[in-house]
Amino acid sequence: MGPIAVTQLLALISLTVALDNGLLKTPPMGWMAWERFRCDIDCSDDPENCISETLFRDMADRLAEDGWKELGYEYVIIDDCWMSRLRDEQGKLQPEPSRFPGGIGKLARYIHDRGLKLGIYADMGTHTCMGFPGTTLDKIELDAQTFASWGVDYLKFDSCYSNPLEQMLGYPLMSKALNATGRPIAYSCSWPVYVGGLPPAVNYSLLGEICHLWRNYYDIQDSWDSLQGIVEWFSNNQDDLQPASGPGRWNDPDMLIIGNFGLSVDQARSQMALWAIMAAPLIMSNDLRNLGNIERAILQNKVAIAINQDPLGIQGRRLLQEKSRIEVYWRPLSHSASALVFLSRRTDMPYLYHTSLAKLNYDAGNYEAYDVFTGSTVRGLNATSEFTLSINPSGVVMWYVYPEKDAVMILNLSEQPARVKKLTKTLLFHQQSIRGQP
Repeated sequence: MGPIAVTQLLALISLTVALDNGLLKTPPMGWMAWERFRCDIDCSDDPENCISETLFRDMADRLAEDGWKELGYEYVIIDDCWMSRLRDEQGKLQPEPSRFPGGIGKLARYIHDRGLKLGIYADMGTHTCMGFPGTTLDKIELDAQTFASWGVDYLKFDSCYSNPLEQMLGYPLMSKALNATGRPIAYSCSWPVYVGGLPPAVNYSLLGEICHLWRNYYDIQDSWDSLQGIVEWFSNNQDDLQPASGPGRWNDPDMLIIGNFGLSVDQARSQMALWAIMAAPLIMSNDLRNLGNIERAILQNKVAIAINQDPLGIQGRRLLQEKSRIEVYWRPLSHSASALVFLSRRTDMPYLYHTSLAKLNYDAGNYEAYDVFTGSTVRGLNATSEFTLSINPSGVVMWYVYPEKDAVMILNLSEQPARVKKLTKTLLFHQQSIRGQP
């Protein structure tokens, strides 16, 4: 099939496939198994950590009971290695019975009963990345129907063991098949990363019609170096990536690794701040059963989450890279507010960074700034006024900035009710006090 014929076919598919089902108008939030638990299928020697229904029930319990659900963390997502090595007699995917004895449908009901949603993994190829049965073109409709019959709410569709032509056909076809089930299923596409992540190889206009989110770049690993590499790639290519993102169509720099082994506390704050600025999915991959209080506080920071979930859905940008190895990121928010992140790429000591809002392209006027991680407020901040910030090595200072004329008391935020969707409507608007909001 020639390139012109392929393009015509894709255009025909896209006319019938648009995922305008109202899902993911803000970036999805939840928990995914992969980065922390990988493909551990040894339930004999590692029963608590192997990929099994026990692990996902445990994480659902933690999301439901430890304050995560109320903040918006609602998806429990199975990644690779859940399947049996063989499809069943009807050709359907099936879970490995020794590790998922109750089946996926029963697990979905358990998760739904806790007010959460279930995500699952499949691969648009002959095999998954870890060698389990793939979803070839002839199996797409069947697998979509199977997932819907189980009560699945989210599909991560990978692309190991496939070629570019199969990917060009398969990703739109799976979108159409999910729509045809009648069940609202969020659709995460890994297609871009397999073709380099950038135009012209990636048609982000098409992706926005068929997918709710997509992986652009390589998998995150449990290290600061990996995280920095992802941020650098997204920032270097922001002119191509930022316009592609918006409500119902998100760039995905991969999972939050906060609470694992590879990040310091400062680096954990940096990931949370940068993912909020980038309007990235907040999908944790950690062990919620053994999460430290500091890491929990970072991941449950209501203001960082509210910035991430801002209803405008505009992805932020890197504004500056200083010779001092300080970088500044900015994101516009609802009601004339904005967020700033000052990131230190230094490795020596806290750095005193001097700047003003005017230097960061703010209009003339007076502002206030709420420090997202300390809870302090800077008042009487004229756009031309120089200010100084102390930024720890590989750490951040994150500000929520709003015009002083619209200022409200952003005090005692830690005492406010947890529901971030309501907080988003109150924190990011300045006509009345947040205090006492329902």
